[in-house]
Amino acid sequence: MAKRDYYEVLEVAKTASEDELKKAYRKMAMRHHPDRNPGDKAAEEAFKECNEAYETLTDAKKRALYDQHGHEGLQRGGGGGAGGFSDIFGDVFSDIFGGGGGRGGPRRGADLRYLLELSLEQAVFGVTETIKLPAWDDCTSCGGHGTADGKKPKECQQCRGAGQVQVRQGFFVLQQTCPVCRGKGVLVTDACKPCRGVGKVKREKTLEVKIPAGVDTGDRIRLTGEGEPGDAGANPGDLYVQVNVKPHEFFERDGSDLHCTVPVSIVTASLGGEMEVPTLKGKAQLKVPEGTQSGKTFRMRGMGVKSVRGGPQGDLLCNVVVEVPVHLSRKQKDLLKAFGESLEGEGGKNTPESSSWLDKAKKFLDGIAS
Repeated sequence: MAKRDYYEVLEVAKTASEDELKKAYRKMAMRHHPDRNPGDKAAEEAFKECNEAYETLTDAKKRALYDQHGHEGLQRGGGGGAGGFSDIFGDVFSDIFGGGGGRGGPRRGADLRYLLELSLEQAVFGVTETIKLPAWDDCTSCGGHGTADGKKPKECQQCRGAGQVQVRQGFFVLQQTCPVCRGKGVLVTDACKPCRGVGKVKREKTLEVKIPAGVDTGDRIRLTGEGEPGDAGANPGDLYVQVNVKPHEFFERDGSDLHCTVPVSIVTASLGGEMEVPTLKGKAQLKVPEGTQSGKTFRMRGMGVKSVRGGPQGDLLCNVVVEVPVHLSRKQKDLLKAFGESLEGEGGKNTPESSSWLDKAKKFLDGIAS
């Protein structure tokens, strides 16, 4: 199946800024998150698709390559690279930023990505997470050289260590990867047995990742040097830990603010009162004025999030939903009926919204009839 356009996946314009991309990604990730769609394979694929789109479009080099050549450009020039390890663990490390072939000399290790899921509380207050990931490390038997004696391999005589050779075609001189050493610039004739001449062995790596307070879905933490090791003499790549905040039972985050829905009884909404509501810091009292209507939003200042990027503390916005009682007894129904009759003849004093709506509806229908 052909890949969809990344901008279409995130539902943004091609001119979208990084902030617009992040906001769109957060919206799509929340919509398709596996926790909200248990057992839904389509949602799971859509979740992976929006992760892939966001990762590409927030990388300046990848985005430029994609804008110019599309998915094919990424496959040829930016998304591939060292292969092997990243192909085996594609779901965990699905995006490789470096490691492209074709250049002479030792190659820098590929960058890797790790998707870290956090609860809202962990994202808001910060946490230190221990992660385990499969990794390649320099072989201790040969020191990463790939040779049986542990010494540096001999320089390739074909390319003289450059990793590239010149090929003349008519009037043109082209640079191509050396066919003898395959671009490495060196030749291993007596290979190290533990690593089979590769110079690297597979192991499990454990890292502690310090997550700062106030991160949000789409934020990335860079761990320098924790990516794949490079060729002998080259620097390792980096590990990018991408944050994804799981849906919360009570709250939805919008920047520095938190939103929650608070059901209020018809009695409390009519007469007013106080309600105990949860916040991320514990319990708080919400004052409900007399005559509160469903849909009214109350702002509790300072009860939101302190963003990792700075700025003032956000607020908690409580959206009130007046709950209509159900499963009434005969006595309760009679009392409610008597109460409704007591409101009649008040000229809309007690129910101004309903009276105003009924007046507008009557005028509208009279206009149609005439």
